[in-house]
Amino acid sequence: MGKPVILAVDDDVSVLEAVIQDLRRKYGAGYRILRAGSGQAALDTCIQLEQRGDAVALFLSDQRMPGMSGVDFLEKAQKIYPEAKRALLTAYADTEAAIKAINTAKIHYYLTKPWDPPEEQLYPVLDDLLEAWKEGYRPPFEGLRVVGPRWSLQDHQVRDFLSRNQIPYVWLDPETDSQAFDLLARYKLNDRQLPAVLFPDGSSLVQPTQQALAEKVGLSTHAASDFYDLVVIGAGPAGLAAAVYAASEGLRTLVIEPEAPGGQAGSSSRIENYLGFPSGLSGADLARRAYVQASRFNAEFLTQCVTGIRAENQYRLVRLGDAREVSCHVCLIAIGVNYRRLDAPGIDRLTGLGVYYGAALVEARSCRDEHVYIIGGANSAGQAAMHFSKYAGRVTMLVRAESLEKTMSKYLIDQIAQTSNITVETRTQVIEAMGESRLECLKIRNGSGDQVRPASALFVFIGAAPVTDWLPEEVMRDPNGFVLSGPDLKVENKLPRGWKEDREPYLLETSLPGVFVAGDIRHGSVKRVASAVGEGSIAVQFMHQYLARF
Repeated sequence: MGKPVILAVDDDVSVLEAVIQDLRRKYGAGYRILRAGSGQAALDTCIQLEQRGDAVALFLSDQRMPGMSGVDFLEKAQKIYPEAKRALLTAYADTEAAIKAINTAKIHYYLTKPWDPPEEQLYPVLDDLLEAWKEGYRPPFEGLRVVGPRWSLQDHQVRDFLSRNQIPYVWLDPETDSQAFDLLARYKLNDRQLPAVLFPDGSSLVQPTQQALAEKVGLSTHAASDFYDLVVIGAGPAGLAAAVYAASEGLRTLVIEPEAPGGQAGSSSRIENYLGFPSGLSGADLARRAYVQASRFNAEFLTQCVTGIRAENQYRLVRLGDAREVSCHVCLIAIGVNYRRLDAPGIDRLTGLGVYYGAALVEARSCRDEHVYIIGGANSAGQAAMHFSKYAGRVTMLVRAESLEKTMSKYLIDQIAQTSNITVETRTQVIEAMGESRLECLKIRNGSGDQVRPASALFVFIGAAPVTDWLPEEVMRDPNGFVLSGPDLKVENKLPRGWKEDREPYLLETSLPGVFVAGDIRHGSVKRVASAVGEGSIAVQFMHQYLARF
């Protein structure tokens, strides 16, 4: 397979030649630079590339072209290469059309001509687009491969872990891909050992635990030291932000995350209201950027679970899943929340066998041309619906409320309304999931009564639930399990019993001095990525005030 393609399209020969020269100078070593003089010629090239199995990384198309505009071409090209990045070249007079095309043609960026010098006006934009494309690119039969049946909970867990840790892999379902058995035979495995993770060096893992898989793919599972200035528990947006600011300010920082950087937000298929990203970005991309940023400041990341926290004099000790402990001066609880479980017959039994919580990024490709059901009416459900609409033949959102207006952002409501293969059914709920070895039907209740509908995939996004039963009694929580901090610790204007400090708790400090909280796990938090990032950042300020007392 050859190098990925960057395709430039413009009917002006002189402009197209200038574009090609700029692209070849910067990207010629890693990409194949192709040109087309019209939208139709570019579509013909796309069809030929797709038939040969070539990958397209980026379309760069002029807007004003006779016969087919740039927006029209990019809309058609998206159907052939949905994962390719799409950029529109515009004159100043076309800026309004370009902004509209962000929604209609799902373009990722628009560039205003001319862009002299390209080192400042062109390359930084294309660098970001190509880097984002590479993160999602899965070259066929190269690198790590997962062989496992789609209707297997453990197979889903393996793929989910790899995807959320942004480890490239190729998945082969032996029920639909005959090459899976050839691979198993080459590795001297059989279909009773699935799921199996196959590595390029000839080794394999059979039905691996998450810890064994983490160690094999090179994630750190043992802390490099016994002591840190700060231990951050959880690598969601709040924990990652705290790691960036703390490490950049000289605090020796350890971030402990049992699954993958990004937390629940990391599984979001699209975040479009985060400041500074007008075309949006995936939760995985945001997590990757933050992880790299924190790592550059020497923050250490550890793939482990945490089972407890305790105080010993001025130190805080964090107990890990392997029974080891690491100590620190200050600790931040930023574990986020899990998707709330749906309480209906059959749901628990079929989880991972057609019923999923989140998982839009992992399972979308396996649902190609199918009818997908999504439960929920908040932003996470809307983002998932938009993502599935690129693969599934039909997407139905089941919403208990009368409408989406009270729970979903306006921009998402508008996008859903403009997407022809998404249907929203309000005042509707799932009351039973049915099937033997996998999901086969859903029993749905609405104003017309109960209906049984055939279904192969149900994705649940019905709010958040904290998991804080591992915390010690000294860390106060509200009746729902969310962690109290700062002024919320006061009862009848009195500090909690056992508070021995000669000061009031800092704004994000819990009832255990030196232990702070940020993000969705905090009582009263705003369940938004930007809010979590803000809390994680300002928590470091209060940690410095705490440390200054010693």
